[in-house]
Amino acid sequence: MDLRVNKFGLPVFIIFCLLAGATQLAAQSAQPAQPAAPRLVPAPPAAPSPSDQPAVPGRPGAGLVALPSIAPVVDRAKPAVVNIIIVKTRRSHRSRMPSRPGPGQNPGFPFPPDSFFDDFFGFPQAPPREFRERAFGSGFIFDKEGYIITNNHVVEGADEIKVKLDEDKREIEAEIVGRDPKTDLALIKLKKPGNYPFIEFGDSDQVKIGDWVVAIGNPFGLEHTVTTGILSARGRAIGAGPYDDFLQTDASINPGNSGGPLLNLNGEVVGINTMIIAGGNGIGFAIPSNLAKKIVDQLKDKGRVNRGWIGVVIQSVTPEIAKTFGLDSPQGALVGDVMKDTPAERAGIRHGDVIIEFDGRPIKEFGDLSATVADTPENKKVKVVVIRDKKRLTLDLTVELMKDDGETGEGLEGSNLDLGLTLRELTPDLAKRLNAPEVSGLLVEQVAPNSLADLAGVRARDIIMEADQKPIRTLSDFNRVVRDHDKDKGKDEPLMLWLRRGERNIYCPLGLR
Repeated sequence: MDLRVNKFGLPVFIIFCLLAGATQLAAQSAQPAQPAAPRLVPAPPAAPSPSDQPAVPGRPGAGLVALPSIAPVVDRAKPAVVNIIIVKTRRSHRSRMPSRPGPGQNPGFPFPPDSFFDDFFGFPQAPPREFRERAFGSGFIFDKEGYIITNNHVVEGADEIKVKLDEDKREIEAEIVGRDPKTDLALIKLKKPGNYPFIEFGDSDQVKIGDWVVAIGNPFGLEHTVTTGILSARGRAIGAGPYDDFLQTDASINPGNSGGPLLNLNGEVVGINTMIIAGGNGIGFAIPSNLAKKIVDQLKDKGRVNRGWIGVVIQSVTPEIAKTFGLDSPQGALVGDVMKDTPAERAGIRHGDVIIEFDGRPIKEFGDLSATVADTPENKKVKVVVIRDKKRLTLDLTVELMKDDGETGEGLEGSNLDLGLTLRELTPDLAKRLNAPEVSGLLVEQVAPNSLADLAGVRARDIIMEADQKPIRTLSDFNRVVRDHDKDKGKDEPLMLWLRRGERNIYCPLGLR
């Protein structure tokens, strides 16, 4: 191919390109302008409207709500929070005499101490010895004279008590004024007179779930550690005692925090930190301040706590029990036993009654009855409303004072091969060996693992006295009641057993499917 260009070719080509470019420009100018591709950039925040302003103090328009500082709370309360040092004397077991020293000063070389060879060869034993053990807890001064609240388990069994103050790090001896194991509270007092810094009580009933709370104490001996969180729940019953009514918080509480204050943001004590769930992260419990105030006032005046008492053993009402006893919903306290010669017996309360009201106060949970009775003064005449045979009855009762070792109402929860029971008729001789006051009924000899009876909570050595509220004296009685139950009520409704367990009588609903 010939690539040569004549003398007129190049100028003509240039003129042609210029004309083509001008034509294209004219065509583009005749069309509407196209928008440029958008550039992605963060949109600026909109100015906050009045309704968007933060609900708590913060910097307007900052987009973040500033949390309140707890420093003022800590500054006010910290001087009154104390470290409690306990000295206990313990007795050791017998130990081997160092008659056979060896490498590393191991008296048992080449065998470990207390081994079989020590006994075989007759090596001498040292007599038991006493040693002193130190433990730590927390507390707080609530009175300028030096009265301190802590937990009973902190000072129980203490031979010496010293209190370390925050301000000048002094250690001052203290003495126990009174203890109340049932609520795990103790009152101690500094022996040295003075005008001490103190914290005031707040109203624990006014603290709401979600409110900020602050805990101060000495976890693991780390003095005056401050942690914060919220109130997680209230009214917790965790089986610690008959008057459980704990506040739950996620403010960190650890060993050594026991007895320290739980504060609201006004710097008032709303709880006394008491315990944690082992292995539970962020689950701690505190005794409500309103309960603590009642206990401390009595300990300060009398050195002990007086409580009302009526002489019943109670348990919670489950949905199955509610259905059996004709209740619309699980509520009240089911009477499992009525003690002899007690206010409850004289008032006509019977086992199987469900107490739904006491002295004008509704009983929603079985724990409500224990607390209400305990707060009732001695010799007060009250009205007790019970459900019996699906009917509402009102009884008159006079409350007595609980003895120091008195009983208290406490919640107890807890051949027929299909049920998993091995039963034996109770004879007078067998009843005597079991220390059972009744000489009739059925002794539970064995409960098959994972059987219906096992799942219902029936235990070996229980004595079945009633089934479906009918007395049981023989195996024939029991078999007849079970047969009639299947026929009349069906397997959807539990068989209600009334059992003797140790010194108490309880109800146990036994599911049949």
